[in-house]
Amino acid sequence: MATGIAAARGWQPGRPAGPLGAHWDGHGVSFAVFSDQARAIELCLFDPGGLREEARLPMFGPVDGVWHGYLSHAAPGLVYGLRADGPWDPARGQRFNRHKLLLDPYAREIVGRFDWGEAHFGAAPDDPLRIDDRDNAHAALKGRVVYDHFDWGDDQPPKVAPEDTVLYELHVRGFSRLHPALPLNLRGSFAGLAHPAMIDHLRSLGITAVSLLPVHQALDEQRLAAQGLRNYWGYNTLSFFCPDPRLASGHNGLSPRDEFRSMVRALHRAGIEVILDVVFNHSAETDEHGPTIHLRGLDNGAYYRLRDDNPARYDNYSGCGNTLDIRRPPVLRLVMDSLRYWATEMRVDGFRFDLAPVLGRAGDHGFDRDGPFFMALAQDPVLRAVKLIAEPWDLGPDGYQCGQFPRGWMEWNDRFRDGMRHFWLRWHAEPGHEEHQGLRGMFARRLCGSDDLFRTRQRLPGASVNYVVSHDGFSLRDLVSYNRRHNEANGENNQDGHADTLSFNCGVEGPTADAGILALRGKLQRALLATTVLSQGTPMLAAGAELGHTQGGNNNPYNQDNATTWIDWADVDADLLAITTRLLQLRRTALPLGAAWYSGHADRLGLGDLTWLRPDGSELHGEDWGNGDRTLGCLIGQPGRARAPLLLLVNADTRAIDFQLPSGVWQCVLDTAQARGIGSWHGQGDVALPVAAHSLQLLAAAGSGVME
Repeated sequence: MATGIAAARGWQPGRPAGPLGAHWDGHGVSFAVFSDQARAIELCLFDPGGLREEARLPMFGPVDGVWHGYLSHAAPGLVYGLRADGPWDPARGQRFNRHKLLLDPYAREIVGRFDWGEAHFGAAPDDPLRIDDRDNAHAALKGRVVYDHFDWGDDQPPKVAPEDTVLYELHVRGFSRLHPALPLNLRGSFAGLAHPAMIDHLRSLGITAVSLLPVHQALDEQRLAAQGLRNYWGYNTLSFFCPDPRLASGHNGLSPRDEFRSMVRALHRAGIEVILDVVFNHSAETDEHGPTIHLRGLDNGAYYRLRDDNPARYDNYSGCGNTLDIRRPPVLRLVMDSLRYWATEMRVDGFRFDLAPVLGRAGDHGFDRDGPFFMALAQDPVLRAVKLIAEPWDLGPDGYQCGQFPRGWMEWNDRFRDGMRHFWLRWHAEPGHEEHQGLRGMFARRLCGSDDLFRTRQRLPGASVNYVVSHDGFSLRDLVSYNRRHNEANGENNQDGHADTLSFNCGVEGPTADAGILALRGKLQRALLATTVLSQGTPMLAAGAELGHTQGGNNNPYNQDNATTWIDWADVDADLLAITTRLLQLRRTALPLGAAWYSGHADRLGLGDLTWLRPDGSELHGEDWGNGDRTLGCLIGQPGRARAPLLLLVNADTRAIDFQLPSGVWQCVLDTAQARGIGSWHGQGDVALPVAAHSLQLLAAAGSGVME
């Protein structure tokens, strides 16, 4: 392998119309980087350890903004960085600083560890408008050229149908970190998630897709590093093409890339899809006071949204200091190239987009579902075929866009989350998210796909990702166990996170409570799980919800890489796991609420496809929907898969309620008042069936084929 000065002899023009980044063709390495405003860019070559700069090669161009070059005889393993020369004029949005070594934003592997030294900042520490002329090359992050080949064998994507999809949100590290069946060196890694013990849990539970919290290589913010903490969740992307080495075990000498691919291959063989949580709304360079790592030094004004009234500052629609400017072709290209890389070279099956409205801000401020990003995805032959999930809000103007994304997209439905918490727990939503219709009406609407959000846009119920807990907020057990957040360990005086409150008192907080309170908490967890799984739409469970995972009341553990967030496999709630498994089996075999919208109209036999009932068996009408009653029945005349009608009886009241059953022969296939959800009642209808407080039952008519 030729490096340094020896390799520099083979320097020649490259292919400006080719791919960006560094790519080995078997004979040499091509380099290409975008910068529209740079006066010059140099390719800097380093020794294999990345400590000594050995050569600087002036790149050719630009051609349509692309600087390029080809280094013959260079090979994988070559360590490199970039220097960009141009105007330093923060007041006009330009922050070129030739003294700072820049990381290739397309790098496939990163060399070094960021140390937050002062030399990494483009501006002088005493004057944000004056350039800092200290050279940081010795400590800066560099790229390494790689050979990106992997033997996929007979790998095939599962291609799970939308109506069969069950999402399971997990953190690669926290999910397996404490699992006793895993070798110590594999715990908390991609290889750990691929271990048979972890896959067996997912398969037996009934999961079809793991939705992984960010796996792109991320940077711990300066504030956290100073506190000895880390950005555990990873929503602070450093590289859009590199899996985070902190999530890799390195077993068998595998690179993080190949360990990730091996994990994908193992999950695919088990029929489980892999969804990545991706963060294209901002980068780790933060605001105008942040370091110069890559995009800021390459072409600040081309990559970031700058304030119209002061280009020295950034639009901050992400809450993290900066906002990537998807309106500009180089940013759109960066995002699309990254997505294609993960969909093709890494074979993931879909993406969940963090703060997704940022990607739809095609104009100066507003959201446009027909914007360039959505159009690019819709016509891309690879990306239009994968699952696309939006977190449908950001912190910019008109940032709440739930229900507004294009057809084919799914969206996290916080209206479902807030509504079901309010119905079962008397939970108070954040201001602006309250449901204004009566509780029965709200429950029915959220249970049946949130037609007010999705049907009017000619989208199917599956567009609604239904959940009651996620990584962001209380765990399921903590949601019913704590009256307030307990985020003291986060270092923010317990002011961070959601101010979740309940109007009923959980009693003694945490695990030290009397038997009655503990029983109530169990019933509420089961009711919330059942509502999520049985609802029309796409259910999502947060890892550990089925196990009784607690975070000690911390509802924002983004910087807690410890037992607070790690799943405690030694303290599994076996009953909760059993009922969750039963619920997912019911959904799989019966699909109680089908994949299409219901009309409420009767079929040719006179049976309504969906009929809403009072406890006395009569139909709900008019003011019945608008009162504060928390009891109702739902007669599903046309289930998704069951061969005969189903009957859902819901009682969120504090006392048992008798429900008058329709005529026919019925069997209770689910009773959330029971620890494992197993119903025992079977018999003729036209009788009153008691439904316990804080619970629901699902009954199947004779011949339904549901758990008979």
